[in-house]
Amino acid sequence: MGSGDRRDRLWCEGALMNAAREMGVFERAAHGRGYRFIAGIDEAGRGPLAGPVIAAAVILPPAYEYPGINDSKKLSPRQRESLYEVIARDAVAIGIGVVEAPVIDAVNILQATLTAMKEAVLCLSPLPDYLLIDGLKGISVAIPQETIVGGDGRSISVASASIVAKVSRDRIMVMYHRQFPQYNFLKNKGYGTQEHREAILKYGRCKLHRNSFRFADGDDLQTEFPLGV
Repeated sequence: MGSGDRRDRLWCEGALMNAAREMGVFERAAHGRGYRFIAGIDEAGRGPLAGPVIAAAVILPPAYEYPGINDSKKLSPRQRESLYEVIARDAVAIGIGVVEAPVIDAVNILQATLTAMKEAVLCLSPLPDYLLIDGLKGISVAIPQETIVGGDGRSISVASASIVAKVSRDRIMVMYHRQFPQYNFLKNKGYGTQEHREAILKYGRCKLHRNSFRFADGDDLQTEFPLGV
């Protein structure tokens, strides 16, 4: 390896470490105020036509850094799976909350998401004493909390939660694919791809579909498509 290649490699490694350190700013600030167990919270599955919304809550060790942990949307499926294993290994605690389609239809997707987040937090052991939540809305638990817009790209614990939530939901949709292969959840994970919409038109809705969700033309699944299998 030439001196230029070595210099480039060292620069890349340094940049990754700096980025990893910047992702811990919110956690270090909370630790500095005396909090011990800081949980990052995020969700996956707000936008699909089918399947649950899933939230994850992750408590990491103090001063934890790991290059590559970032917003799950910026990672490939292989990267997410790899980092999921790292987080599962290193985390102090992980909690998962799941809210299925009928509840989403009953209470709306925002309230379903907040419910899933609350469930994820209450599953943690130890219980956190401070929360970092992706987005604008806090959750109804008696724990000090901070909302962070774009938190999955700014906080390592929120980013970790985004990865755990995304991988967990994808795995659930793979299982549902075995039950309802005609919708190809293996590929689309319940999102409204052209293939998925055509399958709904052909086979009707199944119990996983969110009847309250609307298409761009204003039609919702319940009025536009019949109940199928």
